[in-house]
Amino acid sequence: MAHVLQLVEARLRTTLGEPDARAAVTFLGADRIEVLRFPASDGDGNGLVRYVTLGMSAAPMTDPTATVVDPGRGPRAELVLTVRAGLADTDKVLRPLAVLAASPQVEGVVVAPGASLDVGEPLWPRAPFTSVLVGEPGGLVEDLELDPPMDPVRFLPLLPMTPNEAAWKRVHGAAALQERWLANGTDLRDPRRASVPLTD
Repeated sequence: MAHVLQLVEARLRTTLGEPDARAAVTFLGADRIEVLRFPASDGDGNGLVRYVTLGMSAAPMTDPTATVVDPGRGPRAELVLTVRAGLADTDKVLRPLAVLAASPQVEGVVVAPGASLDVGEPLWPRAPFTSVLVGEPGGLVEDLELDPPMDPVRFLPLLPMTPNEAAWKRVHGAAALQERWLANGTDLRDPRRASVPLTD
């Protein structure tokens, strides 16, 4: 729905400022997905780049096994990836992000916090990550309430995972991996970081 995407973009601009670039990707059997790039900085004045999808929330995500589907109800989301600027060619992440954002339409995937999403190739050239962990919403961009009966749009942060971290997460769960990251002071915005230690 076009008006939903207009509201989403307005929320992004209000929260993150003006995007300095945007790209559109279209997949067979799916609506167009855009990826917006927002410049930012951390509390220490270091440059950040935020990549946010626009288009995933146009329709609700539905469980492919559901026998009855309500076209107005169901979770809606956009994806947010934040990385440190200038350390890698992270602008090449636009297409992988669009692939992930199109997955509910193309594959019937319901993207939710705690899930792993894998693009099967480096997120950008020479990236040590091929997958991401979906984080909890509400930290950076608040949920966007829509008119009932539509569910709100949630802005889900993506946390890049190394292959070892992704394998460890499959065994131990998302919460355990996030505890490892926290305990080791892992900079999840570093596009070149190594895997967190996974053995005691």
